[in-house]
Amino acid sequence: MNAYDDLGRWIDARHAEQIEFLRALVRVPSDTPPGDNAPAAEKAAELLAAMGFAVERHPVPEDFLRAYGMKSVTNLIVRQRFGTGGPTIALNAHGDVVPPGEGWTRPPYEGVVENGRMYGRGVAVSKCDIATYTYALAALRALAQGGAAINGAVELHFTYDEEFGGLAGPGWLLEHNLTRPDYAIAASFSYAIVTAHNGCLQFEVTVHGQSGHGAMPETGRDAFRAGVAILNAIYAEADALKAKKSRVRGIDHPTMIVGLIEGGINTNVVPDRLTLRLDRRMIPEEGPAAVEAGVRELIMAAAQGHDGIRVEIRRLLLANALTPRPGHEKLVAAIRRHGLRVFGEELPATGVPLYADARLYGEHGVPIVMYGAGPRTIAESNAKRPDENLLLEDLRRATHVVAGTVCDFLTGDV
Repeated sequence: MNAYDDLGRWIDARHAEQIEFLRALVRVPSDTPPGDNAPAAEKAAELLAAMGFAVERHPVPEDFLRAYGMKSVTNLIVRQRFGTGGPTIALNAHGDVVPPGEGWTRPPYEGVVENGRMYGRGVAVSKCDIATYTYALAALRALAQGGAAINGAVELHFTYDEEFGGLAGPGWLLEHNLTRPDYAIAASFSYAIVTAHNGCLQFEVTVHGQSGHGAMPETGRDAFRAGVAILNAIYAEADALKAKKSRVRGIDHPTMIVGLIEGGINTNVVPDRLTLRLDRRMIPEEGPAAVEAGVRELIMAAAQGHDGIRVEIRRLLLANALTPRPGHEKLVAAIRRHGLRVFGEELPATGVPLYADARLYGEHGVPIVMYGAGPRTIAESNAKRPDENLLLEDLRRATHVVAGTVCDFLTGDV
């Protein structure tokens, strides 16, 4: 027998317990918005403490959250030291979720298990990896208590604002020097290792006109007319972006959409105002400053020629792309080795078109990859859709992989 067998036996013996741990997390709503997530963090802290972990609670001040657009966030850190020396490896998962929406065939906050799957909001993205990482660390702790010579530290970073951009989560912990790991793994799925992801710029565009009577539209300045020109320009540019290809496997091209439109006064009134929000995804090869300047220029040019119209553009979000940092290849190699051992297949290293908290570790110079429990694609899990679900066998096996990977770093076998 070797350390991997010992870790695996411990994890397998407690798989039913791990499922109940995840169910308890799912049963505390953490919808973002509105982002009142301190209760969800407290439940996680209670569960961790019951397992014998010392839990640090790091609440984010109300004034920051008020400006940020959330109500309450408490970030959790567990620090587990093994032996002396060695690297510090952080495991980050987020406990906030998008609201459930309509169309569920099972209760979104019950953690119903059917045919080997658990159903519930957040069960795949990414409360499952709170369970993955917790039980991987607990298995390593048991290994050390059994006499294994491992040296280093493991930190659990459980944060609660990923859906808002991460600045009150990992961003807060890193900016305030509450952590400085040597390596990090962030939540993801089981059948690929994510080494890069897109960036994102989001804007709010407000078109100001002047109201007028619907029977005499010439007395007003129609904000919708100017808005149509802006929308046409945005979607023409979105189509043109398809020709701009990324060299990163798994990432195709930049995208741009308008996700929200509001405005007008009444059916019989010339609209004096139109507000739209747009999302521009950036491939890793793009520079955010140049992209933002281009979007602003595009919008202002489209509004020209509409007399009496004024346009305001406000940036809502800048999330930089994740690009590989030196040292990430050690994480990739270790996860691949254990992925082959546990899943029986080679796990590809790839990029993804979404953006995540992982970028914040990368911006602070921390080599990071994304790996955790879940299917081959987001669509398979119904993530952010009705009946979000997780194959519980993937949870068990991903815990094996993470525990084995971290063990390699703590024994110097990387």
